[in-house]
Amino acid sequence: MSGPVVYTAQSKQYFYCRDAICEFVFQRGAVPLNPFRAFDYFLSDRVPRDAVRDANHALLNISDEVWVFGETLADGVLIEIAQAEHAKMPIRYFSIDNRADCIRELAPNRLDFEGEVYSTSGMGRQEILKYLLNGSTEFVASALGRRAEVPGAV
Repeated sequence: MSGPVVYTAQSKQYFYCRDAICEFVFQRGAVPLNPFRAFDYFLSDRVPRDAVRDANHALLNISDEVWVFGETLADGVLIEIAQAEHAKMPIRYFSIDNRADCIRELAPNRLDFEGEVYSTSGMGRQEILKYLLNGSTEFVASALGRRAEVPGAV
């Protein structure tokens, strides 16, 4: 298979969908790099979660594209989007399901965010979407207190 390497971003709440996501990516001629397949669920907390997040970022950096799965995004997924934007990587958005044949491409303006994103960032849905749609998700990362995870963020 010579297709692109695709980093698959998803909320930990959809951990159980990781195999369907990989199947979906393979069916489209790409090679999935799924952090939950690589490191399980944060390695069952055997190492600090920040170490796993750093490893996820390393996987993202060797990928050609980022595909985001799920209509409701977690803070960590927003950080991964900001990292991909900084690296000028193509980003695509999809629904999520535990069956690959039920996953569909989404327009990013249909996305929502987990409650923790709203409470931590102090932003509303429309403001977050504005940054996401303009390719400025690093501002959301800063509002989440995670600016250091996005190289070059302002």
